[in-house]
Amino acid sequence: MSALAPFGSTPSPAPTPVIPRFGGGQSCVVQNQQFCGSWFVDNFGSRFAPRLVEHIELTAIAVGVWFETPFSLFSAFLYTIPALAFFELMVQVTGINRFTAEIALVSYTLLILFRNALAGLRAVPPDALEAAQAMGLSRRQTLIRVELPLALPPIMAGLRIATVTTISLATVAAYIGAGGLGEPIFDGIQTGFKTEFIAAGVLAIALALVADALLVVAQRLLTPWARRARRA
Repeated sequence: MSALAPFGSTPSPAPTPVIPRFGGGQSCVVQNQQFCGSWFVDNFGSRFAPRLVEHIELTAIAVGVWFETPFSLFSAFLYTIPALAFFELMVQVTGINRFTAEIALVSYTLLILFRNALAGLRAVPPDALEAAQAMGLSRRQTLIRVELPLALPPIMAGLRIATVTTISLATVAAYIGAGGLGEPIFDGIQTGFKTEFIAAGVLAIALALVADALLVVAQRLLTPWARRARRA
């Protein structure tokens, strides 16, 4: 907090935002209006598209690397640590890089995916398991043909939650230099350039909505019997 100005003195003016030079002499950019659409379109390919790809990579790796593990209690403990503090702690161990960000992101998604998968498998009706056993299916065949299909809705629900959560947390990963859409968000906040951090924030929200919609479509394609049950 800055010190108070002496009585009778003229307070110092508020710092002016640092407007990036890219964008030419557009009046919208020069005046730092709420959102400059032409600047966003002109700079999307060079500034936002690479960050969007990095954000998708961060999310895909974190969501994809999961498996059933006896360390569920440990992952539950990790999930309680605030994201920014977790990133800061991991930097002390593995340094400032994308690998550090992925360790933190995987730790957050692991608990969600593990619990939903376990809940789905436990919810399989005993009658279905008995029928599979009566048909002579092996334990592996029962898992693949009966248990996993019936557990798919809770598993997909966990995957949706984990994906949207990771997209949100991945913006914080830019704090340790992992890239992603968090980079233009932090840059826009530091420079005071509204268009940059609004555009990056909207892209992160849109990415989460699109990812969730694609997973909903995938779930419906993988569980056609669920749609028939709802119609009946």
